[in-house]
Amino acid sequence: MPIATTGKVLVSGANGFLAVWVVRAFLENGYAVRGAVRSADKGVHLSKIFKEYGEKFEVVEVPDITKKGAFDEAVKGVDAIAHTASPYHFKADDPAELLEPAIKGTVGMLESARRCGTAVKRIVVTSSTAAVLHDEPTPQTFTEADWDDQAVETVQRDGRNASNVHKYRASKTLAERAAWDFTKTHGASLTWDLTVLNPPLILGPILHEVPSPSLLNTSALQIFVSGGGGCWVDVRDIALAHVLAVKKEAAGGERIVIGREAFWWQDWLDATPEAAKANLKYQKGKPGSQKDIIPPVSYDASKSVRILGMEYRDMEETARDVVSDYEERGW
Repeated sequence: MPIATTGKVLVSGANGFLAVWVVRAFLENGYAVRGAVRSADKGVHLSKIFKEYGEKFEVVEVPDITKKGAFDEAVKGVDAIAHTASPYHFKADDPAELLEPAIKGTVGMLESARRCGTAVKRIVVTSSTAAVLHDEPTPQTFTEADWDDQAVETVQRDGRNASNVHKYRASKTLAERAAWDFTKTHGASLTWDLTVLNPPLILGPILHEVPSPSLLNTSALQIFVSGGGGCWVDVRDIALAHVLAVKKEAAGGERIVIGREAFWWQDWLDATPEAAKANLKYQKGKPGSQKDIIPPVSYDASKSVRILGMEYRDMEETARDVVSDYEERGW
């Protein structure tokens, strides 16, 4: 299919931690952007920080992404879509609190694009490695071929009693499967193709409106705590990946893990600038204590380099920029 190397991009959930950087990345690469937010007040900060782009940036309201036809008007006249809107938290009692907006929001966007997005050439859906990994007793390296059906089965069996982590992982798995099933069902009738990006924990400086650290989103908040391990990606890198996924013809129809190496949290403490460590609010832990311990989960992100040409920031750069950002805010 033809790709959208220029034109206008719809970004859903545009006021979110990742989405604001996605908006910025598209603007910096010459695209016009239509940012979808739930209410007008959610767009005020966006209009302010992207004022220099003038008419190339606009805000539209989509109050409830679970409603049928929610994105019908928003998709009109855009050449590509970056669907980032999906709940990310570990506070749900009823699994439906996560599953319904994740699944209905994703399928609803695709359905609106099918019926009303006559100019759309590519849709990029932000999934997660939560839809990729599954619990194993020994360290594992996962690829795009893996799916977290384990979390889905756990939530189906245990319902409200399932862990919040499994509820979230099930929501990402089911939403992504629904997206791929949609493209299979409608096949050749679609004027666009689909790319799915699967990032792990997203960290980095913030652009969205956050008056205090207590109101940070789930992933950004973790820079203030320590413990455990996982995998990560800089928010600016995954944002750029959305642009590349729209630009690169070979990305069409692909599921792509986006991310850096695995870590233990001590690695982040070690990467924190020395000047910041003198401030008691940043923990020091036991420097170097986890260097030789293999993290339980890692991902093969070589596909992102091969298809998108990704080049990733290292931990030291991200840690330095996060600390600098937070210090400037007086946090």
